[in-house]
Amino acid sequence: MSEVVNEQEIDMSKPPAENMVRVTFQTEGQGSKTVEFEFGSMSYDGHGLPMSFLDVAENYGVFLDHACGGVCACTTCHLHVIAGEKGISEPEDLELDRMETAPGIQLNSRLGCQAVIERPGAYVVDIPAWNRNYVQEGKPSAAVKA
Repeated sequence: MSEVVNEQEIDMSKPPAENMVRVTFQTEGQGSKTVEFEFGSMSYDGHGLPMSFLDVAENYGVFLDHACGGVCACTTCHLHVIAGEKGISEPEDLELDRMETAPGIQLNSRLGCQAVIERPGAYVVDIPAWNRNYVQEGKPSAAVKA
């Protein structure tokens, strides 16, 4: 597993260093958590596609619900990409079809299990408050763990 750079150690006034990925997970009413790691160094945690926002969240202790196990069979990992959209994969037909059933869809909506980070850079995603499932087996009831 990759090593998390402490949120306090990340200088948010500067862009991430070359070959680094910085992801900020925002959750309405619960703050945010920022993680940073070298591109290509993160181990695959088996949730969603490798290097997807869900995979990053699972590797770094950020709760992003995924009732289907991250196989694009539901929309519980629905999130909004606030920054960095040019550095992530284009949605495939399966994701687009699934997103048609998602509540609160916006132009920047993606499924966390399918949106793959394809290059170093800074990314900001919002986990909508209404998209959290508070009844999870073995999972915390908060979207962002501090």
